Amino acid sequence: MVMKQEIRIVIITGLSGAGKSQAVRCLEDLGYYCVDNLPPSLLPKFIELCLQSDGKIPRIALVIDIRGGRFFDSLFESLDSLNQQGIYYEILFLEAADEILVRRFKESRRRHPLSPLGRVLEGIAQERQRLEELRGRANKIIDTSNLSVHELKEQITELFGSRSVGSQITLSVTSFGYKYGILMDADLVMDVRFLPNPYYVEGLRELTGTDERVKKFVLGHEVTRSFITQFIQLLKFLIPHYIAEGKTHLGIAIGCTGGQHRSVVMAIEIGEALGEMGYPVLVKHRDRTRKVSVGV
Repeated sequence: MVMKQEIRIVIITGLSGAGKSQAVRCLEDLGYYCVDNLPPSLLPKFIELCLQSDGKIPRIALVIDIRGGRFFDSLFESLDSLNQQGIYYEILFLEAADEILVRRFKESRRRHPLSPLGRVLEGIAQERQRLEELRGRANKIIDTSNLSVHELKEQITELFGSRSVGSQITLSVTSFGYKYGILMDADLVMDVRFLPNPYYVEGLRELTGTDERVKKFVLGHEVTRSFITQFIQLLKFLIPHYIAEGKTHLGIAIGCTGGQHRSVVMAIEIGEALGEMGYPVLVKHRDRTRKVSVGV
């Protein structure tokens, strides 16, 4: 039996140094009742008390991570208890590349919780292993390696700002360049390097996919139009199933070689199509403003 729920529950977790403190501060600014480092065994009881608040606590955010030590292992038992009671929650998992985490620990002069007397890398490796199953349960994974505090706040606001419990999924469509690395926190990644490349057309090389001339070139080919039609049909099939599974955000990444031409055009077109279908969509371009170079 599913309980009536009038509260939005966000569980923040992830790797030490990945930005959980910044995330919970952002959610606090958004009006969430926040608790940092809650013992996992107390999770069901705490949420039960919040549900009995007669709507006085409409949104809560809880940071639960490896700092719980031996108590952390009881987290999955607590999550299963919530599932059995029909209580819906969202898991936000934050991570970053090893070298970024090491640098952050050095800059802050803090010790890793799993390696207080040893090497930070050893602690990170242990933590990744212990959090592997929890990462697999996450509704949203954010890689903060290349994000500023402001950019992380924008993503948190986009995901957890105004949307209420039970409302539909939110979508983000992001263009990127493979030469700068794949978009690690995307749910769906589409490679459009098979499309005709504007880089090799005189007068288009220094432009980007936001320019009408580049857009006209890319969309002027039958293979492009056919791809858009078929990819949108795939998304029409997939999105309702993601919603049925309780997914609240879907990240779609569109990649070309440099992230300035084809992927930008495709991200804009796909974003507009999804918007026309009634979904809230945010279109972003990770690498559009990078200097254009050979092979984009």
